[in-house]
Amino acid sequence: MSLIVNLYYTGKDGSAREFMREMIESGIADEVRAEEGNERYEYFLPVDDPETVLLIDRWRDQAALDVHHASPMMDKIYKLREKYGLSVRAERFTEEK
Repeated sequence: MSLIVNLYYTGKDGSAREFMREMIESGIADEVRAEEGNERYEYFLPVDDPETVLLIDRWRDQAALDVHHASPMMDKIYKLREKYGLSVRAERFTEEK
């Protein structure tokens, strides 16, 4: 069973898009994609909300997500989120294979 987490990063004056750009250009997004158990890590831009970025984050199982959350990678992500002053809203789903 896969776990899917939709994360909505919201900021002001384009900060969410800058966060996304830095996550991609710095290689952090690719580092997450390379983690054991990551099945998808992809950003989307909502048409009707220029101050929000959607991240679809999919993991093989809860154990893989727990390892990710305990990794030093999360510190990098938290620091960038703080740098850009973003709020985050999460939705969590499971998918049967």
